Amino acid sequence: MKINVTLENGLIPDKYAKHAPMLYRTNDMPTVNFPVIIHDIPEGTQSLSISLIDYDAVPVTGFPWIHWLAANLPVDDIPENLRATHKGISGTNSTWHMVKKANEPANPVINQAYIGPMPPDKTHNYTLSVFALDTTLDIEDGFFLNELRTKSNGHVLARAILELPARA
Repeated sequence: MKINVTLENGLIPDKYAKHAPMLYRTNDMPTVNFPVIIHDIPEGTQSLSISLIDYDAVPVTGFPWIHWLAANLPVDDIPENLRATHKGISGTNSTWHMVKKANEPANPVINQAYIGPMPPDKTHNYTLSVFALDTTLDIEDGFFLNELRTKSNGHVLARAILELPARA
């Protein structure tokens, strides 16, 4: 399986990241995902899952920043603004920790959605992973990465990983 994301000048396009226009933002955060083209999906694939993680965030935040988790996606390319299609199950991103820290209620529109790259210090590399699964997962909106990993065990037919840089 192979995945492809169209870059601009070698970077995630600004409209999906820190410099997104207002039309692509919610609560001043970029919330419209970039499209992902997927080739050679294995036979027997019943669903796809996806993650976008910023490991370059560790020196800044102290942990890898989860920008996007989704599961039970149709076996097809992932369109721009997946959330608007109402397909798949949305996982919890790392903005959730800010809500918990402030003792505020979670906001699924932000905490269970794609949150585009917003590197504070320099260009970061974002690890996009797409998994082809032989099942749909027994998982609900708001799942965490550990649950996705656990429930995917024994069901991964193929995995594709792509490093995507985004500018500060």
